[in-house]
Amino acid sequence: MSRVRRGRRSWWWRYPLALAMIGFALLPVLWVVSASLNPAKTLVGASLLPENPGFVNYDDLINHPSYPYETWLWNSIKITVISVSLTVMITTLAGYALSRFRFAGKKAFMTGILILNVFPAVLSIIALFGMMQQIGTQISWLGLDTHGGLIAIYVSFGMGINVLLVKAYIDRLPRELDESALVDGATYGQVFRKIVFPLIRPIIVTVSVLQFFAVYGDFVIARVMLRSTDNLTVMVGLLLFQTQRFEQDWGVITAGAVLASLPVLLLYIPVQKYVISGLTSGSVKE
Repeated sequence: MSRVRRGRRSWWWRYPLALAMIGFALLPVLWVVSASLNPAKTLVGASLLPENPGFVNYDDLINHPSYPYETWLWNSIKITVISVSLTVMITTLAGYALSRFRFAGKKAFMTGILILNVFPAVLSIIALFGMMQQIGTQISWLGLDTHGGLIAIYVSFGMGINVLLVKAYIDRLPRELDESALVDGATYGQVFRKIVFPLIRPIIVTVSVLQFFAVYGDFVIARVMLRSTDNLTVMVGLLLFQTQRFEQDWGVITAGAVLASLPVLLLYIPVQKYVISGLTSGSVKE
């Protein structure tokens, strides 16, 4: 009993440390929410509890005469949903093929995926800009300042490491399930659709959430590829809330940031347990 008490006493500092870390993480969030409710529209001299809080900034954001925030938010959601759907479809099929089939160049293909993921996407911005400019002359909906071109870029970036995550997860599934279904006359497509796909739902949720965060929160690529105001995403559109002297309206910007964060919270809170299980299940090969 004395050893147990000593052990508890020796770890007493964990709780204050955990509370301090939680407070450190929540303070910026509370400050942004407070600034969005502050009618002073500034961060200079602002406090965590503003005087006369209200929704003036939100009203100015939604009813702005020049900047269509609702259109930007819809653009972000539309681009994200389509990109996530295509990424999940392609990565699951590719991961299944890499896990269950043998073909020439398989190892080189996987090595190439790892090498490509070493380099950040920012390094390819100039090349992507030139490619989209040339493609747009032949296929208008895939060129610059189009959502189709931006979706194609996001899907191509999302197929990298996510393919290896899906493959690692499928490797854990016993091959006997596939073999027994094939013996009973099932095709490879039926095996994937009726056996494998239902069993890999945790990693599918993980890939979906990770891709959702990457696409929805992207600023650099969307800033370079999109030009017209009505085509902008919400992350790029918030940059426009500044005067000619580059004095930013922090009240409207923070209000836009709060509204833009709601889809992320609504998605992540109910599926967080699946994300954690999907990331850890394929880490150890049994």
